Amino acid sequence: MKNRLKDLRKANRLTQDELAKALGVTRQTINAIENEKYNPTLELALRLAKYLNMPVEQLFILED
Repeated sequence: MKNRLKDLRKANRLTQDELAKALGVTRQTINAIENEKYNPTLELALRLAKYLNMPVEQLFILED
């Protein structure tokens, strides 16, 4: 699954640490998601989308 997290985080002028703290996860979790080494739980994906004020399907892209 692809995602736009890194670009959107940078556009919002957030560090990985700031985003992680806001969502109650570690910076390593945010890094792993951005580098597509970890697919977040549904709950975390929804919380990320809500925090970035966008639909989850615009943040995460399911590839065929």
